[in-house]
Amino acid sequence: MTTWRNCSSCKKPIAVNNKYYVCSVSTCNRKRTGLVFCSIPCFETHLPGARHKDAAAIEETAPALPAQAPTPALPNQDGPQRRIVSSPAQKTQSEPQKSSANSHEILVVASKLKKYVSDRSGMNTSQSVMSALSDKLRALCDEAIEEAQRDGRKTLMDRDFK
Repeated sequence: MTTWRNCSSCKKPIAVNNKYYVCSVSTCNRKRTGLVFCSIPCFETHLPGARHKDAAAIEETAPALPAQAPTPALPNQDGPQRRIVSSPAQKTQSEPQKSSANSHEILVVASKLKKYVSDRSGMNTSQSVMSALSDKLRALCDEAIEEAQRDGRKTLMDRDFK
C-alpha cells in the first residue's frame, strides 16, 4: 500500500486512490493547514476544537501519485460531490425559532429540582416532570419574548414575565 498522507486526527495512513474527507470551512482547506481525515468519526473529532458554526465533511479521492498535493474541492465546483453534514447537536442555530415546540431539550437542572421537591415535601420526582416543566418554561419565555419585542427591546427582563 502506497501512502498518500496521514489522517490529521488519528494519524492512520490514507492510501493513494482511496477516499478521504476534508472540512468545508476554508480555513481548514488552506495549503498550510491542509487537514485531511480518513473517516467521518475522525472529521467529527476535529469539530469541537475548530469551533465552526457550520461545517461539513466533503468526500474526496486521494491522488494516484503520492507526490501530488491534496486539492480539496470547494462547494459549487463542477462535478458530483458528496457533502456530509455534521450532526445536529454540533450545529449552532443561525436563526431564532418563533416557537420552540419542536425542541425537547430539558431546560431545568434535574438534580436541583428533585432536591427542592424532596426538601420541601419529602416526595420523589419523576423524570417526566422535567419535560413537562421545560415545556411550561418555553411557553413562559415565548410570552416574555413577545412582551420585550412589543416594548422594542432586544433584552429579556424580569418584568417581561407576568
